[in-house]
Amino acid sequence: MADIDFKGKVAIVTGAGAGLGKTYALELAKRGCKVVVNDLGGARDGSGASHGPAQDVVDEIKKAGGEAAPNYDNVATIEGGQGIVKTAVDAFGKVDIVINNAGILRDKSFLKMEPDLWDLVIAVHLRGAYCVTQPAFAIMKEQNFGRVVLTTSGAGLYGNFGQTNYCSAKMGLVGLMNALKIEGAKYNIKVNTIAPVAASRLTEDVMPPEFFAKLKPEFVTPLVTYLASEANQDSGYIFNCGMGWYSRSAIVMGNGALIGDGSRDIKAEEIRDNWKKITDLSGAKEVGSVQDTFGAMLPLIQK
Repeated sequence: MADIDFKGKVAIVTGAGAGLGKTYALELAKRGCKVVVNDLGGARDGSGASHGPAQDVVDEIKKAGGEAAPNYDNVATIEGGQGIVKTAVDAFGKVDIVINNAGILRDKSFLKMEPDLWDLVIAVHLRGAYCVTQPAFAIMKEQNFGRVVLTTSGAGLYGNFGQTNYCSAKMGLVGLMNALKIEGAKYNIKVNTIAPVAASRLTEDVMPPEFFAKLKPEFVTPLVTYLASEANQDSGYIFNCGMGWYSRSAIVMGNGALIGDGSRDIKAEEIRDNWKKITDLSGAKEVGSVQDTFGAMLPLIQK
């Protein structure tokens, strides 16, 4: 089979000055993609700024014969998102791919979670994806092609102590994907989400050293490369990935219990008495849209 290549394609990778984002940018460029390397150049907690990380990656790409342009805007602002997309258009004429990778951590247990800690993490992860993707989405719609990759986390999907801000932002990105997969379907815009486990500055002090050493970011890159390619025709998927292991997660719905006849009052005691059926996930089915949830109610609607 032919190799996956990105000749003629233009990608934006946020948070591409190091870690996962850097590996994405390098791999796309190696395969012929023109890449906007965005990085504010701040610390892990979002403080500070530097042009160095983004510029270093651009220099590395150019040294290898690729094409890249640096961008130092903050993804968490409308102006920053527009500036990132403008960099792509000014340098390369369009945008085909957006990989939303930028992120920070400001961990505290819930009762110690001050508003500024909450707001900044939500801003970078969730608002940042909105700020960058929306102007790019308009271009993708006009050209009838686009690929968007969002970055969630196992913490967002399943929860983690001391990360209510991060977990909320990361699960919010799944909601964003679920809406964009519908809005982009007729325009050949595919939107997917990854939940990577990889060695990075965000994970270096939360994993055992022997485990951390095996979690090379390069093991996540092949999945992101495929999702960003024209070869990928799937949308609305969540993928777990790390150490060469890849799997799909999904939101599912159990068969539940049909109580009452759609007209009489239902008592809390009936919920209690049917709790085992209500919470049973054996035979659960994947839910692809909000309309799917109505299927279980059809027997009542049809009465």
